[in-house]
Amino acid sequence: MDKVGKVIEILIANNAKEQLYNLESCRVVEDKGIVGDRYYKQSGTFSEKLKDQEDFHVTFIEKEEIDAFNKLTGYNYKRDVFRRNIVTSGIKLNDLEGKIFEVNGVIFHGMRLCEPCRMLAYELGEEFLKEMVHKSGLRAKLLSSGKIELGSLIKCY
Repeated sequence: MDKVGKVIEILIANNAKEQLYNLESCRVVEDKGIVGDRYYKQSGTFSEKLKDQEDFHVTFIEKEEIDAFNKLTGYNYKRDVFRRNIVTSGIKLNDLEGKIFEVNGVIFHGMRLCEPCRMLAYELGEEFLKEMVHKSGLRAKLLSSGKIELGSLIKCY
């Protein structure tokens, strides 16, 4: 094992465009997503567009990238406004693209970077598009089911 990080926040929304809220733990289902989340229920903003893709099960973002964005722009955005499911610390998510990794025994495949979108630029400002390219997270496919908790370790082999 050469890379280890941890889960510091778990965020879901019940439906598209609703505010994300925090969970202490969550159940995840192989090939589906986080139980209760908008994309698990196929009611997310991009559910129709992504329905034939396998990379929308769970999205990850680094706390360090959010902090750097806030420092650079002078904003103080909370992590939920970035609209990603799992906030991490201590691991470079870009390094997990194309890799298999685990979180608390749940196996993921890091499919592709989760680049900034127009919807978030509208909410957070044009700086978001410019400053968060290649820094706004990772889309991952669930290869197994299980439970993820705050503090769960993220391991890449």
